[in-house]
Amino acid sequence: MSQRYQPRDRLGRAVHGFEENLIALILGLMTVITFVNVIMRYIFQTSLIWGLELTLTLFAWLVLLGMSYAVKVNAHLGVDAVINMLPHKARKVLALIAGALCTFYAVLLLKGAWDYWAPFGGFSQTGGRWFPEGFVPTRDRAFYETEQIPLPFLNAWLGDVFNMGEPYDKVPRFIPYVVLPFGVALLLFRILQAVWHVWTGRREALIVSHEAEDAVEDVRHMNLED
Repeated sequence: MSQRYQPRDRLGRAVHGFEENLIALILGLMTVITFVNVIMRYIFQTSLIWGLELTLTLFAWLVLLGMSYAVKVNAHLGVDAVINMLPHKARKVLALIAGALCTFYAVLLLKGAWDYWAPFGGFSQTGGRWFPEGFVPTRDRAFYETEQIPLPFLNAWLGDVFNMGEPYDKVPRFIPYVVLPFGVALLLFRILQAVWHVWTGRREALIVSHEAEDAVEDVRHMNLED
């Protein structure tokens, strides 16, 4: 049976609620912007010129934050037909091996995410091909802006901090791109958290199990109650 995530303390419930509300807010903003753009285009023959770019940015945030959330709540799907034929101890060992491989992958992904984002924030990339080996001088790309997304406030302050005193006309790219290292770092943390939960027996695997049977069982109980 699949295991639902249940925060055990007040801080855990607060963080869990914040993540859920943030993901819901992003999805809601995407829906509203798209709906408004459609209405403006087909009724008023105009559009939000920055609407598509902002929607794509929000979608990237939704995916990169959602992947770590899915690890936390045990919602990633996987094939476990062979694994379920094994005894409990063997399943636990395989789950820990899978967790170690996922951790290794997330570390590599985090290095790549930082190295991609760092120049846009005026920071240095890491050295080394596979793992960080210190920082290396990097061409500053903090002056890069998004194509159309306006920056109604903080443009002068952000310019002073990141762009050598030059104010931004549009949202600087390091703002939407920051979700890349942040989202991957959160993914790494959630994978380590999930591996610890497998080790301590709080969950059985990194993937959801028998989601179809659970859904059918929930519907059956609902029908019986009616």
